[in-house]
Amino acid sequence: MKALPEPLVRSLLPRSDIWRRIFVERLTEPLHLNFLSLFVAAFGTSRAKIAFDLILRQEYAYGMQQAAALAKARGLSRVTVVELGVGAGTGLLNLCSIARSLSPACGVRFEIVGFDSGAGLPAPADYRDHPEAYGRGWYPMNREKLEGALAGAATLVLGDLSETVAPFVKRLDPSAPVGFAILDVDYYSSAKHALELFAGPPSVYLPYFPVYVDDIKLPSHNSRAGEALAIEEFNREHPFRVLEFDRFLVHSRIFKHAQWLSHMHKLHVLDHAERNDLSNRAFIRDPGNPYLSEAGARSPSERRRT
Repeated sequence: MKALPEPLVRSLLPRSDIWRRIFVERLTEPLHLNFLSLFVAAFGTSRAKIAFDLILRQEYAYGMQQAAALAKARGLSRVTVVELGVGAGTGLLNLCSIARSLSPACGVRFEIVGFDSGAGLPAPADYRDHPEAYGRGWYPMNREKLEGALAGAATLVLGDLSETVAPFVKRLDPSAPVGFAILDVDYYSSAKHALELFAGPPSVYLPYFPVYVDDIKLPSHNSRAGEALAIEEFNREHPFRVLEFDRFLVHSRIFKHAQWLSHMHKLHVLDHAERNDLSNRAFIRDPGNPYLSEAGARSPSERRRT
């Protein structure tokens, strides 16, 4: 993984929220894990660095790694990653950087797409858009500079989400299904349109995949406004799609205090062909029972059907 660009390092160092997060998330973890992190940072593979949360935007790195693993397990060589809400483009550039590192290691190519109005946030419609937290014109984009920095590594789709998401879904290719998405549009009204990304034919998605939901952590965020309300309504309106919090993810991570873990959701595509294959499996999974075994112990096995 490349070192952080010097301008980015300079912009991060003065931020008190970054230092506060490091203190809360890392220094409260076991000392031996933090010590081991130094070794992984110096000599570890990209996979190891992601496991130890050593990649900038750990949530993006984790999501892309999962997308690649899920795609490869299904014999796919490409997977689509979508950021809904690009803003200034820092996150989109992070995605491109992670892709450059991960793709050669995992053998999967990432098709990265970013959606944004290109003009900052619109005016909030009502209380559901959290006007107490966000305002018109926030998070503007310098399109020319961003497209120059992307240099073709990602596709930028600009315009109102109500007009851009549906046509994009129609163009999705099952050979490069959506495998990771970031929902970062702040408003309820914007999230309603953004979530239509998940309403296409089941074949253009992996059967389940990670989704990072950004705007749910402020003190005024709640289940009856913002992205949380949009997700609740999406699940109710699309019975074969379920977007829900990945509540067991924390138990599989080395560092368990990271804030991003509370943002990770998972989309389940219940009408996906893989989840509706009722044919008999070619094997029988047999875990054995050490209490009944003559030897007193037996290893789990999978027997082929005859």
